[in-house]
Amino acid sequence: MCRFLDVALEEVLDAGPRLIAVLCQVRDPGNAGTVLRAADSAGADAVVLTASSVDIYNPKAVRSTAGSLFHLPVVLGADAAAVAAACKARGIGILAADGYGTLNLDALQDENARRRLTGAGPESAYDLAAPTAWLFGNEAQGLSPDELELADHRVAVPVYGAAESLNLGTAATVCLYASARSQQPASVAT
Repeated sequence: MCRFLDVALEEVLDAGPRLIAVLCQVRDPGNAGTVLRAADSAGADAVVLTASSVDIYNPKAVRSTAGSLFHLPVVLGADAAAVAAACKARGIGILAADGYGTLNLDALQDENARRRLTGAGPESAYDLAAPTAWLFGNEAQGLSPDELELADHRVAVPVYGAAESLNLGTAATVCLYASARSQQPASVAT
């Protein structure tokens, strides 16, 4: 018999996390598992799944984590508003991955890298080196208007080709790695 591995949100937040992935109403087990694997690879401290998200113990989800389910704290059944409030109370910024976001992830990364590597440059709208919780939305609808309102900023991953958008797993990977890279000391990230 196996035991469940999920933990309470307070346990995650009490550990002083630097990077959290929050899956809001993500329903595809493959996508949830892929995001969990990407979060683990990027060095995130936890993954939070809101209520009405897929069961992370679904066999397809477990397989798609490629073992990362056993490396990373996972919170299940969370309320997105409660997660955002608890993160903000602990000084953790909230970024929403949104194709229509007002901040461009590439520009944000450039501003942060310039400041980190040279100690100079203009202030950016958000310091990616700061403790951050990224909100990722449902595959079909993205984040709801209420979920978008929880964020300090809405961030778009630019699409340079003809594709309409990136899939959830890819967008989450790009966003998590942007934060992870910015949180590394300059000597490690170069």
